[in-house]
Amino acid sequence: MPKHFPSAVWATAFATFVAFMGIGVVDPLLPLIGKAMGATHAEVEWLFTSYIAVMSLAMLVSGVVGTRLGGKKTMLLGLGFVVVFATLSGASPSIGFLAVVRGGWGLGNAFFTSTALSIIVGLSAGGMGPAITLYEAALGLGIATGPLLGGLLGSFSWRDPFFGTAALMAIGFVATLTLIREPPGREQPRTARDIFRALGNKPVLFNALIGLSYSYAFFTILAYSPLTLAHLSALSLGFTYFAWGLLVAFASVIVVNWLLRVMHPVTVLNINLGFLTVLLILLGVLPSNDLLILIVLTGFFCGISNALFTTLAMEVSPFPRSISSGAYNFLRWSGAAVAPALSGWIGQRTGVTVPFFVAAGVLIAGTLALLPAARVIRPALAQNEISH
Repeated sequence: MPKHFPSAVWATAFATFVAFMGIGVVDPLLPLIGKAMGATHAEVEWLFTSYIAVMSLAMLVSGVVGTRLGGKKTMLLGLGFVVVFATLSGASPSIGFLAVVRGGWGLGNAFFTSTALSIIVGLSAGGMGPAITLYEAALGLGIATGPLLGGLLGSFSWRDPFFGTAALMAIGFVATLTLIREPPGREQPRTARDIFRALGNKPVLFNALIGLSYSYAFFTILAYSPLTLAHLSALSLGFTYFAWGLLVAFASVIVVNWLLRVMHPVTVLNINLGFLTVLLILLGVLPSNDLLILIVLTGFFCGISNALFTTLAMEVSPFPRSISSGAYNFLRWSGAAVAPALSGWIGQRTGVTVPFFVAAGVLIAGTLALLPAARVIRPALAQNEISH
């Protein structure tokens, strides 16, 4: 695999790793921030919701910006935003201010993520399959390492992980500036209307809507479940979600490739979402003190789903990479944005484990929708067979 990836691809993968580290760095800090600022569970969850909501809306224009400025300039713009807003996050005087600057952080991440996959695919010599595998590896390891960084630095102060992430993103900025070049065959400039035109394509729309239901479940686990483990220290929470993230990375890079050699991707996705639904129901049934192992185990099934949805988003679409990515991510992150705040509100009023039942219900709806949607997704895949 490494022979297919020049230094520019590795630099983009490193920046992707750091960018997704920024998503999970907040995980072990949620109980600490709530206690330090006197915030409720619902208020603390806005640190995720504001971030993801802005990221989702920005996906409408980030892909368009990428085709006008070019991938490298768009990535630098996003990384620069993240450095600024991550620093402001560490200096926040209140939960409201922190939620607002987390939104700015999400804006930066949207500009970055909308172009990172396109650059990795465009500069890789080994085809789309290995490129997506590298992207998913960087994403999974970033999500895994973020909570560990948050737990380690959070042992000193809840502010330190934000400053640490800003420093790492600054390194990613320099690496992008010095090592990355534009992929050959730059796309023609697009408009935001192209994103909605792409969503008018049935395979693209159905895959994105099902991805929306999955993302709701994913961020219920990633963003809300730390509040059910509030009896753990920040360091213990960091190691818990580090183990969870390692399973995400292992499943998305190793396991999914093996599964796709023996089963159709739509079949794998159906089975995998079924297992994840069962785990969510068990999380809703068990008392909060017994949830740790099950939460970690969900990482295995989340990793498989992440890789499959990313691959489907690129493979079922007849549109350019930036438009395909923007259309899919807009709807996917919409589901992710709702999950943290709604889960915090439900858990605060009805019971700490009830949000897992809601996530299971949303995921069941998406899984059932996949059955008829497969009639349009399978033919679209057949036209551009997944290369793993």
